[in-house]
Amino acid sequence: MKGVIGVIGSGAMGSGIAQVAAQAGHEVWLTDTNKEALERAETQLKSTFARLQEKGKMNEEEAAGILRRIHFTADLSALAPCTLVIEAIVENFSVKQQVFRELEPIVSDSCILGSNTSSLSITSIAGSCLHPHRVMGIHFFNPAPLMPLVEIIPGLQTSTALLEQVRALISSWQKVTVVCQDKPGFIVNRVARPFYGEALRILEEGVADVATIDAAMRAEGFKMGPFELMDLIGNDVNYAVTESVFHAFYFDPRYKPSITQKRLVEAGWLGRKTGKGFYPYGADVKPHQVNAHPSLLHSIANRIVAMLINEAYDALYLGVASAADLDLAMTKGVNYPKGLIEWGKELGMDRVRERMDQLYSIYQEDRYRPSRGIYMD
Repeated sequence: MKGVIGVIGSGAMGSGIAQVAAQAGHEVWLTDTNKEALERAETQLKSTFARLQEKGKMNEEEAAGILRRIHFTADLSALAPCTLVIEAIVENFSVKQQVFRELEPIVSDSCILGSNTSSLSITSIAGSCLHPHRVMGIHFFNPAPLMPLVEIIPGLQTSTALLEQVRALISSWQKVTVVCQDKPGFIVNRVARPFYGEALRILEEGVADVATIDAAMRAEGFKMGPFELMDLIGNDVNYAVTESVFHAFYFDPRYKPSITQKRLVEAGWLGRKTGKGFYPYGADVKPHQVNAHPSLLHSIANRIVAMLINEAYDALYLGVASAADLDLAMTKGVNYPKGLIEWGKELGMDRVRERMDQLYSIYQEDRYRPSRGIYMD
């Protein structure tokens, strides 16, 4: 018999995780203190399964069976029979601590507690619990039913046996799992920072406009350019993650946020969800035309890719994750055309070192310091 799964938080992420677990055959308890949010989640899930039927992805009986396995409640005590509970609430450390304190007396001592945090320390969250060995990060990517990657993050106290048990369980949900150390940004939100940060720096230097920079990265094989992606994610969300990683790394200039993006957030120009971000949105908006010389596009892509590879090799050098998991995370979590460790080898590490040395020589900023990792091949 499959274990009972609890999910705390019925927003887009929480309801998505509940859907994934229910589709894998589990009974799921989805809880939220906000009853209106629970009702919205139930309505949205019914709509989702109706669309899946329309597309021929499942029949009516299958959809009904999955929905019957998802139970909606505002009562945290309903999670008592759960074998695994994943919280997917606001990214606020004290709020998460409080939820785990309330949860621990309710569930059994063998129940595993997972946090879907994308930026907070798992070790710190576990430190507030009576049984910290059973706490770990289980970080899904939005939308959880569609995105294949899940980062599994042990805290210092996490039981190795429980970690492997959870990885096997999440993998059985048809997810690609990677294990990484409890370091700021984990894998994806750390390694991807130059994709946004260096694009913003190039914009601020006046080298090229947003459409040209996006075109350069699409030509390199990325499905979306950095500014298109920031507008899709939401500039408020993207900026907050950058700021969080910057603070967590004690203000390392490699992760320094951009004033340009901060001003967009202050103006309420958050991207697609507000109708304006780096680009305007609407039915009457014409496609952006790019008339840049190929050498400029190549130069932009070379610079950003070199920074990304440098960051990935730094994570590898510092033991954040294995080379295989680093590459899986970037291809499955953010749809990069290649894993960055593999990409570095394909380009030739001499070329990567040369690009990073040139950047550091030009700028003389610690932001561009070559990682020791790119000299270790």
